[in-house]
Amino acid sequence: MKARIAEVFESVQGEGLYLGEKQIFVRFFNCNLSCVYCDTKLDRFMEYEPHELFDEIKLYRDKYHSVSFTGGEPLLYKDFLKEILKLTSKHGHKHYLETNGTLFFELEEIIDRIDIVAMDLKFPSSSGMGNLWPMHKKFLKVAVKKEVFLKAIICQATLEEDLREALGLIKEISPSSVLVLQPNSYENQPVLNEKLSRFKEIANQQKVTTCVIPQMHKIVGLR
Repeated sequence: MKARIAEVFESVQGEGLYLGEKQIFVRFFNCNLSCVYCDTKLDRFMEYEPHELFDEIKLYRDKYHSVSFTGGEPLLYKDFLKEILKLTSKHGHKHYLETNGTLFFELEEIIDRIDIVAMDLKFPSSSGMGNLWPMHKKFLKVAVKKEVFLKAIICQATLEEDLREALGLIKEISPSSVLVLQPNSYENQPVLNEKLSRFKEIANQQKVTTCVIPQMHKIVGLR
């Protein structure tokens, strides 16, 4: 059993609620989506067997908050994940899954070994991927078995109706979860700031805990 891994490295988390936490990152190659704002352009990989990846993870000997399985989309390799998660669990690692929030069947098979789910919500008006709400709904119903927070990229094109759809989803399935609004790094920030302020006010009115957190690793020049 092998998986295509683009890179393994140590850094600090640059997005979401665990901003600043030191992690080991395992970036999987390939994704089942092609969002228009995607900033992860992968053009190379190495193939690993689970024990080979585990041996590489063990080379990092500092204290880390968790191992971040990111991508691409890690859940495309759910059988591989089952095996590597068994190994890293025995080694005492916490598991942080960064995912586009669509592969709910695959999540169900590994959720017992995941500690934190950082789940994307792909707004149709932002991502260009069409209506993924039914998949997000099924995914979140599985993710709530563990700690989960949600992230949404906000662009100049993002529509208020998509935000309201997301807020309704959270209120229905996981009302205690936090929604992170993340400005698209490649667009005019003053324009986005105005939209983000309005969106945050709407979320507050709907009683969904919401915060605005940019991609800090890009701002400070981290990997």
